[in-house]
Amino acid sequence: MRLLYSFLWWLAMPLVLGRLWWRGRKEPGYRRHLGERFGYYGPTLRPDQQLRRTIMVHAVSVGETRAAEPLVEALLRAWPDCRILLTHMTPTGRATGKALFGKHGERVMQSFLPYDTGFMVGRFLRHFSPSVCILMETEVWPNLIAGCEDHGVPVALVNARLSERSLRRGQRFGGIMMEAARGITLAAAQTEADAARIASLGAPRVAVTGSIKFDVVPPDAALQTGAMLRSHFARRLVLLCASTREGEEALILDAYRALADKPPGMLLLLVPRHPQRFDEVARLAEERGLSLARRSALTEQVSADVLLGDSMGEMFAYFAACDCAFIGGSLLPLGGQNLIEACAVGKPVLVGEHTFNFLQATEEAVAAGAALRVPDAGALMGEAVRLLSDDGARARMSEHALRFAKRHRGATLRTVELLRQLIA
Repeated sequence: MRLLYSFLWWLAMPLVLGRLWWRGRKEPGYRRHLGERFGYYGPTLRPDQQLRRTIMVHAVSVGETRAAEPLVEALLRAWPDCRILLTHMTPTGRATGKALFGKHGERVMQSFLPYDTGFMVGRFLRHFSPSVCILMETEVWPNLIAGCEDHGVPVALVNARLSERSLRRGQRFGGIMMEAARGITLAAAQTEADAARIASLGAPRVAVTGSIKFDVVPPDAALQTGAMLRSHFARRLVLLCASTREGEEALILDAYRALADKPPGMLLLLVPRHPQRFDEVARLAEERGLSLARRSALTEQVSADVLLGDSMGEMFAYFAACDCAFIGGSLLPLGGQNLIEACAVGKPVLVGEHTFNFLQATEEAVAAGAALRVPDAGALMGEAVRLLSDDGARARMSEHALRFAKRHRGATLRTVELLRQLIA
C-alpha cells in the first residue's frame, strides 16, 4: 500500500508543483525554498554540532505553529542542549514561526518538510538526524513515519485530534493509515474521544493530555497592539469575525447589511483565515455598498462600516480589541476554528453549527457559558446585537470565558513528561 501511495505522489507531482506555482502568484512564499520541498538543504540549514540533539516539531501552518508555541518553549527549557527543527508546509506557518521563535536565534531552525516520498524523506532525515519527530495535531505522513522507523527515530503525535469524519476517511484508506498509526511511538490526545479514535487505527500507545492550545498566553505586545487598535475605534462596539473561510464572508456581510436595529456605530471587524483572500473579501464588502477600511492602512479613527483585518500574526490583538467574537469555519460545514484564544482574552464567543474539528472544546465552552451557538448568519448578527447592547451579559460571558480557559491549562507539562521517555 505504501508503494502505491508513493507512486501516486510521484504521479501527482506535476499537479502539485503547478498548484504551488499558482498559489505563489498571491503568496510569493510558495515559490521560495523550493529545494527544501524535495529534501535538499543547504549548509546553513545544518544542526549545530555543539548542541547534542535536534528535536523535530512539525507544525504545518499558522494554527499549528501558534499552538506549538508553549510546547517549543517548554522543550527549550527542559533540554538546554537541544535545538528545535520547526518544519512547515505553508509560508504563512513559516512566517508565524519566525515571529514567535526568532528571539531564540540558532536554537530554533526552520524549514519546509519535504513531500512525503521515501526518497525525499530519507534525504531530510539524513541531513538533520533528529532525535525525535514530533507531529502536531493531525499530521500523519506514512512515508515520514516509516522513514523515522528505519532511522531509529521515535515519532510522537501530540495535541492529537481525530474527528469522526477524519476517522471514516482514514478507514477508507485502510492498510496505509493503520500502518502509519502503528508506527507512531506515542500519541498524546486532546480528549478521551480523540484517544479512542486514534487507538482504533492501531496506534500502540495513546494517552490523554488535553489541548496545548489552552496554555498559549496572550503576549503583552499583542495586548498592547489590541489597545492601539481599540483607540482607533472611539466608542464603537466591535463584532470580530475571526478566521472566516470562503463562502462565509458573503453570508456575514449580507446579514450585517440587513441589520435594522444594530447599535449606533457598530463596527464589523472581518479577518479571513487565508491572506490570499484579503482582496477578494474587500471586494465582497464594496459590492454590497459597505464602506471599508484596512488594518494595513490604518492611521486614524475608523469611520467605515467594515474593517478588514489584512495582517498576519495579530489574532490575539484582534481579540483584545473587540467586544465579542465569532469564530469562523463554523457557519458552513468546514469544521470550525480554535475558540480558545478568544476565551483566553476573556471575550464572549459565538460559533456556528459546524465545529467538528474542535467539538469537545466548543461543547465545553458552550456548557460553561463562555460561548453561544448560532444556526446561521442572521442568528449570528442577532446574538451579536443582543450582546453588544447588554453590558451585563457581555461581562458575565467574559468571566465565564476566562474561567473556562484557565481551568483547562496544563496540557504542555503533561505532554513534556511523556516526551521525556523518547527524548532521553
